[in-house]
Amino acid sequence: MNEATARIKINKLLENAGWRFFDTEGKPANIRLESGVTIEGADPGVLGDDFEKTSRGVVDFLLLDNRGVPLIVLEAKSEDKKPLVGKEQARKYARSQRCRFVILSNGNLHYFWDLERGDPCVITSFPTPDSVDEYQKITPEPQRLIGEQVGEDYIVLTQRPGYASEAAWKNETERPNFIRAHTLCFLRPYQCKAIHAVQQAVKDGKDRFLFEMATGTGKTLTAAGVIKLFLRSGNAHRVLFLVDRLELEEQARKAFSVLLSADFQTAIYKEKRDEWKAAEIIVTTVQSLLFNNKYQRLFSPTDFDLVISDEAHRSIGGNARAVFDYFVGYKLGLTATPRDYLKNFDGAAHATHDPREAERRLLLDTYRTFGCESGVPTFRYSLLDGVRDGVLINPTVVDARTDVTTKLLSDDGFVVSFTDSEGEEQQEVYKQREFERRFFAPHTNQLFCKTFLENALRDPVSGEIGKAIVFAVSQNHAADLAQIFNQMAARMFPGKYQSDFAVQVTSQIADAQQFTINFANNNLLGSGNILPAYRTSKARVCVTVGMMTTGYDCPDILNLGLFRPVFSPTDFIQIKGRGTRKHNFLDRLFDEEIKDKVRQPEKTAFKLFDFFANCEYFESGFNYDEVVELPQPQSTSGSGRDGTGPVTRVGNYEHLGRDILRTITIEDIGCEGMKIDRMFFNRFADTVREDAIIVQAVEAGEWDRVIDYVNRAVFNKPEEYYTLDKLRVAAAVDRRLTLREILEKVFDIIPHFKSRDELLEEEFIKFVANYKPDQAKSITAIKVFFKAYATDMNLRDIIDRRQYTALATNPAFSTKDLRAVPREYRKIIPEYVKDYVSLSQFAS
Repeated sequence: MNEATARIKINKLLENAGWRFFDTEGKPANIRLESGVTIEGADPGVLGDDFEKTSRGVVDFLLLDNRGVPLIVLEAKSEDKKPLVGKEQARKYARSQRCRFVILSNGNLHYFWDLERGDPCVITSFPTPDSVDEYQKITPEPQRLIGEQVGEDYIVLTQRPGYASEAAWKNETERPNFIRAHTLCFLRPYQCKAIHAVQQAVKDGKDRFLFEMATGTGKTLTAAGVIKLFLRSGNAHRVLFLVDRLELEEQARKAFSVLLSADFQTAIYKEKRDEWKAAEIIVTTVQSLLFNNKYQRLFSPTDFDLVISDEAHRSIGGNARAVFDYFVGYKLGLTATPRDYLKNFDGAAHATHDPREAERRLLLDTYRTFGCESGVPTFRYSLLDGVRDGVLINPTVVDARTDVTTKLLSDDGFVVSFTDSEGEEQQEVYKQREFERRFFAPHTNQLFCKTFLENALRDPVSGEIGKAIVFAVSQNHAADLAQIFNQMAARMFPGKYQSDFAVQVTSQIADAQQFTINFANNNLLGSGNILPAYRTSKARVCVTVGMMTTGYDCPDILNLGLFRPVFSPTDFIQIKGRGTRKHNFLDRLFDEEIKDKVRQPEKTAFKLFDFFANCEYFESGFNYDEVVELPQPQSTSGSGRDGTGPVTRVGNYEHLGRDILRTITIEDIGCEGMKIDRMFFNRFADTVREDAIIVQAVEAGEWDRVIDYVNRAVFNKPEEYYTLDKLRVAAAVDRRLTLREILEKVFDIIPHFKSRDELLEEEFIKFVANYKPDQAKSITAIKVFFKAYATDMNLRDIIDRRQYTALATNPAFSTKDLRAVPREYRKIIPEYVKDYVSLSQFAS
């Protein structure tokens, strides 16, 4: 019985959320049934099997607040009906009861609808009475948010964060480094633009936003501005800030406490402690809420009005999205990773272990989650933008290759000959992926460390090796590197570090998280080792695997070491981003005489030591347009590649021979940036905007003249070598753009490039307006056929030639799909598409 099953599920959900059918434990019942419907017997689950067949055709649960006043109308439908079919009836009833909230449910799918805010949104559990009671205290006023004046002084510290003395420093070590770097903290112009973009998005009726901002451009500070905007305008009563790492939790809490403490309270959520309920800003890790489904057990969907996901491409991946989607209200994602990595993403692929394909899928999901399916974020500020504006620094790349790594990087690999157990001569080939996993070369690691120390940038005040982060292959590799660094430092700087020069910072190490904080605060294993008046960490090198990548804030880093191969563009950008922040080293010096002697106190460069040609890989080797074809599952029978028998492997190999430095090149990365930065934000837009002839023709609407001129005067020139194909690739749209579309986007005539599916939806809406199909149950099948026929050349050929048997092997549209389409539409749709739809716009 669909009705009975749905009713049982709905009743259980109500009880789990704290709603009561009867007076219990001194608390009055807060569920009232539709007039004329009674509960039979003492069991609240018994409403009768045909509970929908009442006088009005529905059962409405009226949920009351603690004063007995109507709070929520719950419209219950049977399992075979979509909850939204009762939307208008529920709205009418809610208005008659002066209720602001509606829940629509069929026992399996549930919607929460705030009539003051917008559309119903899916929820996975029912809100609690207390949560909704608190939620309704905030009456959203989008106009107040839209009209709020946000300038550079919107976020200003109430205290000056400069340091007059070392004592003042010690009293303020909790302050985040990004604040220490400024004598006063104001919003930068681009950060104001980001907040203005949110205001415009709200004005356009959107409730999801995405900021794509390069590492080091102040995403947390910008988020603080957004939080203040929502809380101050009365459009949020509580904000949830989600991070994906424990160390980032405390970092964010400190930042918000400093930036917003004059107006709002910030807290970190802790289980079984309710102090978070008194705060307006709650910071926690996604993992904390996921553990034992804590987000469902201990929180209500209406506990937060604004949810912000830091490093959104990671913190909403996999199961984490359940946390993010659980809460109703506005959603903001922050990411440093460009959407452009999604070119030619194979969306049809299923589960995969391929990291590139998995990464593309994760990024694609990120943009969809935040309402940016077209790939255009709410606001974008790239590394190149930051370098151009003097906010960020590009690296000086030190590409160093030893004899061993050169062979590992070659097509042939490092070949090892050995004799197997049967006395046969065999060979084993190792590539860069296997370094320190199966191929061990102690002398190579020593050469890495020696080259790093001899070429590292020095601290401009103390003259020591500048603070550095080195990224290792594994925890064992990190331990070995830290030991080698300390041994070499003892010889280079006798008596100065006592094995404190380098520190392993990985999950195996006790207090590793605190180590990262101390390193940023310049007191890891002590401070002021060379100059007592200078605050800088005694430990100079942190050797890690992945702890100090995403979101780690330490602006005085001068050296980064890639002692491992990197294959993910996201990881590469995150690692590189640890060094891009600017810094003034005099902020930590408390001796005026020494200050006068420091020649270059500003950080103007950082070195990126690359021992595995990672920069070259992302400059020329990485195929950003590749559709990764996943390998077929291999048999576990042990057959070799040619099927003749098992392949004998030598297993782990330790290369004990000597190694030499074969090549070392040093390259300053200019304002044009690396390809990984440059390819996505090319200068084509600036080029055409600066051309007076193009501007004049665009303003006059003379598009034939514009396109002819661009083809003749702009394309295929040796300076830039712009081509239409390159621009299409850079646009990262899943269809073939025209030059006019690209130019319309450049001149802001269109807000974004419409995706293939957006165009298809537009075409289908036109079709429906013309033919008005009344087969409600078949509308989905009609739409599937319409889209498939418009985009699949092979399917068009099958349908036009009536070779329907070929559909049995067609992966996109099957015989079963065709049978679901009403017979008359099998003819109408092909004719309509041929007559009215421009098929070229859907070409890839």
